[in-house]
Amino acid sequence: MRIISGYARGRKLFTPGNTNIIRPTTDRAREALFSIIGHKIIDARVLDLYAGTGALGLESLSRGATQAIFIDKHQKSLELIQKNYALCFPSSEETETFKATIIKHDLNRGLNLQDNQFLKSINFDIVFLDPPYEKGLAQSTLKLLAESALINAQTLIIAEESSGQTLPDLIGSLTLIDQRRYGDTGFWFYKVQSPSPSTIKIEDE
Repeated sequence: MRIISGYARGRKLFTPGNTNIIRPTTDRAREALFSIIGHKIIDARVLDLYAGTGALGLESLSRGATQAIFIDKHQKSLELIQKNYALCFPSSEETETFKATIIKHDLNRGLNLQDNQFLKSINFDIVFLDPPYEKGLAQSTLKLLAESALINAQTLIIAEESSGQTLPDLIGSLTLIDQRRYGDTGFWFYKVQSPSPSTIKIEDE
Protein backbone atom coordinates (compact mmCIF):
# COMPACT_ATOMS: atom_id res chain seq x y z
CA MET A 1 0.00 0.00 0.00
CA ARG A 2 1.55 3.27 -1.13
CA ILE A 3 1.01 6.92 -1.99
CA ILE A 4 0.31 6.86 -5.72
CA SER A 5 1.11 10.37 -6.92
CA GLY A 6 2.27 13.83 -5.93
CA TYR A 7 4.78 15.06 -3.35
CA ALA A 8 4.96 11.82 -1.33
CA ARG A 9 4.67 9.51 -4.35
CA GLY A 10 5.92 5.98 -3.75
CA ARG A 11 5.95 6.12 0.06
CA LYS A 12 4.88 2.72 1.36
CA LEU A 13 2.32 3.17 4.10
CA PHE A 14 2.12 1.29 7.36
CA THR A 15 -0.83 -1.11 7.26
CA PRO A 16 -2.83 -2.79 10.05
CA GLY A 17 -1.85 -6.37 9.27
CA ASN A 18 -4.45 -9.02 10.07
CA THR A 19 -7.36 -7.18 11.64
CA ASN A 20 -11.08 -6.91 11.04
CA ILE A 21 -11.14 -3.35 12.38
CA ILE A 22 -9.39 -1.60 9.47
CA ARG A 23 -9.98 -2.35 5.76
CA PRO A 24 -7.81 -0.09 3.61
CA THR A 25 -8.96 0.97 0.15
CA THR A 26 -6.81 -0.89 -2.38
CA ASP A 27 -4.20 1.01 -4.40
CA ARG A 28 -6.07 0.19 -7.62
CA ALA A 29 -9.37 1.58 -6.39
CA ARG A 30 -7.69 4.63 -4.84
CA GLU A 31 -5.81 5.37 -8.06
CA ALA A 32 -9.05 5.17 -10.06
CA LEU A 33 -10.81 7.44 -7.56
CA PHE A 34 -8.17 10.16 -7.70
CA SER A 35 -8.10 9.97 -11.49
CA ILE A 36 -11.79 10.89 -11.39
CA ILE A 37 -11.34 13.70 -8.88
CA GLY A 38 -8.37 15.11 -10.79
CA HIS A 39 -7.67 18.82 -10.29
CA LYS A 40 -10.52 19.16 -7.76
CA ILE A 41 -8.09 18.05 -5.05
CA ILE A 42 -5.81 21.06 -5.58
CA ASP A 43 -6.08 23.52 -2.65
CA ALA A 44 -8.99 21.48 -1.23
CA ARG A 45 -9.92 21.16 2.44
CA VAL A 46 -10.47 17.44 2.93
CA LEU A 47 -12.41 15.54 5.59
CA ASP A 48 -11.53 11.84 5.86
CA LEU A 49 -14.22 10.00 7.86
CA TYR A 50 -13.59 6.42 9.09
CA ALA A 51 -10.03 7.26 8.10
CA GLY A 52 -8.42 3.88 8.85
CA THR A 53 -4.78 4.14 7.69
CA GLY A 54 -5.30 7.72 6.51
CA ALA A 55 -4.51 6.76 2.92
CA LEU A 56 -7.27 8.86 1.30
CA GLY A 57 -6.44 12.02 3.22
CA LEU A 58 -2.68 11.53 2.81
CA GLU A 59 -3.06 10.93 -0.92
CA SER A 60 -5.05 14.18 -1.05
CA LEU A 61 -2.30 16.13 0.71
CA SER A 62 0.33 14.60 -1.55
CA ARG A 63 -1.65 15.75 -4.59
CA GLY A 64 -2.09 19.33 -3.45
CA ALA A 65 -4.87 19.55 -0.86
CA THR A 66 -4.19 22.33 1.64
CA GLN A 67 -5.63 20.59 4.70
CA ALA A 68 -6.84 17.17 5.79
CA ILE A 69 -8.84 16.26 8.89
CA PHE A 70 -8.81 12.56 9.82
CA ILE A 71 -11.64 11.12 11.96
CA ASP A 72 -11.70 7.62 13.43
CA LYS A 73 -12.70 6.00 16.72
CA HIS A 74 -10.11 3.22 16.86
CA GLN A 75 -6.83 3.87 18.65
CA LYS A 76 -5.05 1.57 16.19
CA SER A 77 -6.24 3.75 13.30
CA LEU A 78 -5.17 6.96 15.01
CA GLU A 79 -1.69 5.53 15.59
CA LEU A 80 -1.43 4.35 11.97
CA ILE A 81 -2.50 7.75 10.61
CA GLN A 82 0.11 9.49 12.78
CA LYS A 83 2.85 7.09 11.65
CA ASN A 84 1.86 7.38 7.98
CA TYR A 85 1.69 11.17 8.15
CA ALA A 86 5.18 11.29 9.66
CA LEU A 87 6.38 8.88 6.98
CA CYS A 88 4.98 10.98 4.12
CA PHE A 89 5.89 14.41 5.50
CA PRO A 90 8.76 13.91 7.97
CA SER A 91 10.32 17.36 8.26
CA SER A 92 9.04 20.32 10.26
CA GLU A 93 8.87 22.37 7.07
CA GLU A 94 6.67 19.72 5.44
CA THR A 95 4.31 19.49 8.40
CA GLU A 96 3.81 23.27 8.15
CA THR A 97 2.93 22.90 4.46
CA PHE A 98 0.90 19.67 4.56
CA LYS A 99 -1.54 20.47 7.37
CA ALA A 100 -3.24 17.53 9.07
CA THR A 101 -5.38 17.12 12.17
CA ILE A 102 -6.31 13.74 13.67
CA ILE A 103 -9.46 13.55 15.80
CA LYS A 104 -10.77 10.60 17.81
CA HIS A 105 -14.52 10.46 17.41
CA ASP A 106 -17.11 7.67 17.23
CA LEU A 107 -19.21 8.44 14.15
CA ASN A 108 -21.79 5.91 15.33
CA ARG A 109 -22.71 8.54 17.92
CA GLY A 110 -23.33 11.22 15.30
CA LEU A 111 -21.51 13.92 13.40
CA ASN A 112 -21.55 16.59 16.08
CA LEU A 113 -18.08 17.74 15.07
CA GLN A 114 -19.08 21.39 15.32
CA ASP A 115 -18.64 20.88 19.08
CA ASN A 116 -14.94 20.85 18.23
CA GLN A 117 -13.77 24.49 18.25
CA PHE A 118 -11.28 23.73 15.48
CA LEU A 119 -14.02 22.62 13.05
CA LYS A 120 -16.60 25.31 13.71
CA SER A 121 -15.41 27.61 10.93
CA ILE A 122 -14.59 24.97 8.28
CA ASN A 123 -16.63 24.01 5.22
CA PHE A 124 -14.95 21.12 3.46
CA ASP A 125 -14.39 20.91 -0.29
CA ILE A 126 -14.12 17.11 -0.38
CA VAL A 127 -15.42 14.55 2.12
CA PHE A 128 -14.38 10.89 2.00
CA LEU A 129 -16.28 8.31 4.02
CA ASP A 130 -15.14 4.72 4.07
CA PRO A 131 -16.97 2.91 6.86
CA PRO A 132 -17.05 -0.87 7.38
CA TYR A 133 -18.92 -2.42 4.46
CA GLU A 134 -22.52 -3.68 4.55
CA LYS A 135 -23.47 -2.22 7.94
CA GLY A 136 -25.59 0.70 6.70
CA LEU A 137 -23.02 3.21 7.96
CA ALA A 138 -22.38 4.89 4.61
CA GLN A 139 -26.05 5.81 4.20
CA SER A 140 -26.51 6.91 7.82
CA THR A 141 -23.37 9.07 7.70
CA LEU A 142 -24.44 10.65 4.42
CA LYS A 143 -27.72 11.60 6.08
CA LEU A 144 -25.81 13.21 8.94
CA LEU A 145 -23.59 15.10 6.48
CA ALA A 146 -26.65 16.38 4.62
CA GLU A 147 -27.84 17.97 7.87
CA SER A 148 -24.47 19.32 8.98
CA ALA A 149 -22.71 22.66 8.59
CA LEU A 150 -19.52 20.90 7.45
CA ILE A 151 -20.52 21.03 3.78
CA ASN A 152 -21.84 23.58 1.30
CA ALA A 153 -23.10 23.62 -2.29
CA GLN A 154 -19.58 23.11 -3.66
CA THR A 155 -18.64 20.13 -1.46
CA LEU A 156 -18.03 16.80 -3.19
CA ILE A 157 -18.83 13.81 -0.97
CA ILE A 158 -17.48 10.38 -1.87
CA ALA A 159 -18.87 7.34 -0.06
CA GLU A 160 -17.17 3.97 -0.33
CA GLU A 161 -19.16 0.79 0.10
CA SER A 162 -19.16 -2.80 -1.14
CA SER A 163 -19.76 -2.77 -4.90
CA GLY A 164 -22.71 -5.13 -4.43
CA GLN A 165 -24.57 -2.57 -2.32
CA THR A 166 -26.91 0.20 -3.49
CA LEU A 167 -27.03 3.70 -2.05
CA PRO A 168 -29.99 6.06 -2.68
CA ASP A 169 -30.08 8.70 -5.42
CA LEU A 170 -31.27 11.23 -2.86
CA ILE A 171 -30.33 11.48 0.81
CA GLY A 172 -31.68 14.59 2.46
CA SER A 173 -30.19 17.55 0.61
CA LEU A 174 -27.68 15.33 -1.21
CA THR A 175 -28.08 14.00 -4.73
CA LEU A 176 -26.10 11.19 -6.35
CA ILE A 177 -24.14 12.53 -9.33
CA ASP A 178 -22.00 9.54 -10.23
CA GLN A 179 -21.19 5.97 -9.20
CA ARG A 180 -18.25 3.71 -10.04
CA ARG A 181 -17.33 0.10 -9.23
CA TYR A 182 -13.85 -1.43 -9.10
CA GLY A 183 -13.91 -5.10 -8.10
CA ASP A 184 -15.34 -5.35 -4.58
CA THR A 185 -15.21 -1.57 -4.10
CA GLY A 186 -17.88 0.94 -5.06
CA PHE A 187 -17.74 4.75 -4.94
CA TRP A 188 -20.84 6.95 -4.77
CA PHE A 189 -20.41 10.68 -5.48
CA TYR A 190 -22.84 13.18 -3.92
CA LYS A 191 -23.36 16.94 -3.94
CA VAL A 192 -25.96 19.21 -2.40
CA GLN A 193 -29.06 18.88 -4.57
CA SER A 194 -29.33 21.19 -7.57
CA PRO A 195 -32.45 21.97 -9.64
CA SER A 196 -31.29 19.63 -12.40
CA PRO A 197 -29.23 16.82 -10.87
CA SER A 198 -29.53 14.65 -13.96
CA THR A 199 -27.35 17.08 -15.90
CA ILE A 200 -24.38 16.74 -13.54
CA LYS A 201 -21.62 14.31 -14.31
CA ILE A 202 -18.04 13.93 -13.13
CA GLU A 203 -15.77 13.54 -16.11
CA ASP A 204 -12.51 11.64 -15.96
CA GLU A 205 -9.44 13.74 -16.47
